[in-house]
Amino acid sequence: MSGMNRRRITSKELAKLAGVSSATISRAFSPDSRIGSATRDRILAVAREHGYQPNAIARSLNNQRSRLVALVVNAIGNPCEAEEQQLLVHRLQARQLLPIILCCADHSDRLQLMRLASTYQVDHVVVFSDMVSMQDAVDIFHTTKPIIVSFEPLENESVSSIRIDGAEAADEIIDKIVRDGKKRFAYLSGTNSSWIDKLRRKWFADALAKRGLAFEAQAFGDYSYDSGFKEAVLLLHRDKVDAIICGNDVMAIGARDAARRVLGKNTPDDIAIVGQDGIAMAAWDCNDLTTLSLDHVAFIDAVVELIERHDAEVEGPHSITLTCTARWGSTA
Repeated sequence: MSGMNRRRITSKELAKLAGVSSATISRAFSPDSRIGSATRDRILAVAREHGYQPNAIARSLNNQRSRLVALVVNAIGNPCEAEEQQLLVHRLQARQLLPIILCCADHSDRLQLMRLASTYQVDHVVVFSDMVSMQDAVDIFHTTKPIIVSFEPLENESVSSIRIDGAEAADEIIDKIVRDGKKRFAYLSGTNSSWIDKLRRKWFADALAKRGLAFEAQAFGDYSYDSGFKEAVLLLHRDKVDAIICGNDVMAIGARDAARRVLGKNTPDDIAIVGQDGIAMAAWDCNDLTTLSLDHVAFIDAVVELIERHDAEVEGPHSITLTCTARWGSTA
């Protein structure tokens, strides 16, 4: 009989073939269980010979651990989110944890998406998206403490959070631009409803206010290159600004290209352009963007640290604050 048609053997049958108990079979397939390497290797060899595969769903019912982590994100295509998510996925996989990615952008019923994930009894949930409310996440994933990384920080014992502070770096960037003679500032937002975008704008607005200045114009994009290009063209035709602070690096690259190609303005002499995030693309020679940068490795380290605190059942709530830095390029 071919392997394709062969009946799957049960864990009890495997235990009999290997001459061990059913509990030992279970430990052999649990990466964090204590079992001798020789015993594990022998069981795995017998399992391969007879085509045995453990049932992870059944095992999760027995030990109440699914090893699943729900990642609630806005979009996978956004370069900043993609860089962070890849780092996190690798870190989770190294711990034998499996991510379930819930992509909220262009999904009409985001609550149903989260409810579906919650039925898999996920061990952890990390909410990157600002398209769902924190309270909804808490209510739906009520068996675990969500880790919130994109919401307005609220004191809630059911939530762990990662807070970002870019005020000092924004002040450093504004100080240089103003000393270079720039006085008329515009802000290009990502989305009008995003709390994190409002926070980012406030860092720079406060730095301007310290110097007796303010944003004289504002435009709204959608974090994409095309929106950065288009809105910068409209902004520079409409308002005589000499500096644009953008809600992310991708829009800043679009704004820089618009200033150069459409209006013939050079950075930083004619116009200063600043991004936010510190993605790898921003440091490419062809972009060389000045940006308010977050250390993405430290950011994912913080997410993993909170997951490990939850696993260890350390009492919370837990909050970790990360500080941004100015990364200088040729655009400001």
